[in-house]
Amino acid sequence: MAAKKKGGAKKAAKKAGTGELIISKSRVKAATRKCNVGGEFYGALDAAVRKIIAGAEERAMANKRKTLKPADI
Repeated sequence: MAAKKKGGAKKAAKKAGTGELIISKSRVKAATRKCNVGGEFYGALDAAVRKIIAGAEERAMANKRKTLKPADI
């Protein structure tokens, strides 16, 4: 029997320099109805979410605010 690989999402998160996922694996999996979720997807989704948050933070700071609002996305 082949050994099952572990830590696909954790490796992707560590590679991105984050160390820990922002997203919830169980909630992502629950949100999908017709597809399975590959291990690498979690790390890629986490990176995309972090990028969105960073952009929203820059926009809020440019508008002299410390509060993120939906318009910042």
